[in-house]
Amino acid sequence: MPIYKMTDKNGKNIRKDGLQKYRVRINYTDSFGKSHQIDRVAFGAETAKQLELQLTQKLNAKEIASKMTIGQLFTEYITAKRSEVRETSLDKSLRILKKNVLPTFESVRIDNLNVPMVQKWKQELSEQGLAIITRKNIYGEFRAMMNYAVKMEYIPKNPVITAGNFKAPLEAKKEMLFYTPDEFKKYISAAKNYAQEAEDGGSMYEWNYYVFFNIAFYMGMRKGEIYALQWTDIKDGYISITKSIAQKLKGGDRITPPKNKPSIRTIQIPEPLRAVLSEHYERCKKAVPKFSDDMYICGGERPIRDTSLEKTNKKFADLAGVKRIRIHDFRHSHASLLANEGINIQEIARRLGHSNISMTWNTYSHLYPREEERAVKILNTIV
Repeated sequence: MPIYKMTDKNGKNIRKDGLQKYRVRINYTDSFGKSHQIDRVAFGAETAKQLELQLTQKLNAKEIASKMTIGQLFTEYITAKRSEVRETSLDKSLRILKKNVLPTFESVRIDNLNVPMVQKWKQELSEQGLAIITRKNIYGEFRAMMNYAVKMEYIPKNPVITAGNFKAPLEAKKEMLFYTPDEFKKYISAAKNYAQEAEDGGSMYEWNYYVFFNIAFYMGMRKGEIYALQWTDIKDGYISITKSIAQKLKGGDRITPPKNKPSIRTIQIPEPLRAVLSEHYERCKKAVPKFSDDMYICGGERPIRDTSLEKTNKKFADLAGVKRIRIHDFRHSHASLLANEGINIQEIARRLGHSNISMTWNTYSHLYPREEERAVKILNTIV
């Protein structure tokens, strides 16, 4: 038996605080055929049994590690992750690991992965000319997969963490891009003229882009959340945000929950956007055969597409004579406008659906110049 009662030289049981002293012994053979023995001591029969179980589990994990490759770990990791994350996150992990990690490490045993190997991989990745944020994302996915191996006790520590993340050279922080109210007015006016000209030419579809960018600016919603909006989500002057649509996924679009719990929210619609939505609703009822309130606000039976949205955004900016910004920057435009007007940071975080206020504050705190002026004004009154 691997558990033995320990006795003194007189053959008497050794006890401590009334508990019998036990020796837990595990014998095993390594992958090279060499025999080994592990000896541990425990007080109390129950503690000894638990120790035996722990040692056996660690040995089993070690045996798995001596046979498992990173390619096999990848398969197990993705399977485990499937029930824990949104499909968009899973798809991202799949693509990044398949493209950037497996080509180098797929056949490497997980217990053979070491820091020099990871450092060499990092150097090769850097030589590809990828942006620092891209390299950091790749590193993050690799680190997470190897953290899973540590969690499962296949390996004692993660060499990817020891190697460290990519570091960017010191450079000036990029300025956040967003539209001021005046810039947005020019942009959306150009968008409206473009949609009207298309309608005059027989196409009503371009109005979907005009409405999309109005929603993005006035509501600060994420792109996928706007894609998923149906007319049934609007009630009594409020929009209920309960879902998102992910495009570019294998097998087509996917309706998913929002990014996090605070992203499920109900937001009041500003008057300018109410007018835009009301006009669009009447327009759709007249132009769309078999119109239904279950249809998507921006697209009808199917949401407008990512690729066409990007192209149209650039086109509207050029027509308006304003700088080009990304789709996500309309969200920044919304938050920046509210921050500049001194709106409470908690309300901005709620509207954006941020998981915590610190995220909002770290992004937009520099846009609160009036708070400093107000603080000094109050202090100046104390004499």
